[in-house]
Amino acid sequence: MNAFNNTRQPRPVMKLKLRVFDIILEMAGWLLLLAGWFIPLWEYNRLPQRIPVHFNWSGQADSMGEKWMIWIIPSIATILFSGLTLLNRYPQIFNYPVRITEQNAYRQYTLATRLIRYLKTIVVFIFEFISLQVIKSAEGKSAGIPHWFLPVVLILVFIPLIYYVIRSLSNHGK
Repeated sequence: MNAFNNTRQPRPVMKLKLRVFDIILEMAGWLLLLAGWFIPLWEYNRLPQRIPVHFNWSGQADSMGEKWMIWIIPSIATILFSGLTLLNRYPQIFNYPVRITEQNAYRQYTLATRLIRYLKTIVVFIFEFISLQVIKSAEGKSAGIPHWFLPVVLILVFIPLIYYVIRSLSNHGK
């Protein structure tokens, strides 16, 4: 099959068994998502009318907005989490670094869905951390987003991606 040929063989559709780690990731994601809504709800009345809505590369607030904008953060997190949760139900439509066959489908689907499950939990965690920093900055309890935040986010995202690709390619995808 060449790169310009849109026809491909249908991939197997199968029900995956969740392992304990998968269940923990799902529960952690849902709990973080709930906390992402609860914390702004709890803090909303204490927030000033203007809150930081953007931070520069050094983590300092460089744009202010109305306090209702605090709801944008959990809204985006919820949309991303929901979209990834829905997508994760259809691993047969993902792109894979190996050809999917009847023999390797279960392993490849399990690896890929676990990666998506991990990433959606990390995404919610990142958005919740940003929400907390916005609240702390608005209340004068923080100078902004810590300088270590971006490197940690990159590590939390890219190390699992690299691990997934290595595991997926090991034994030629079998």
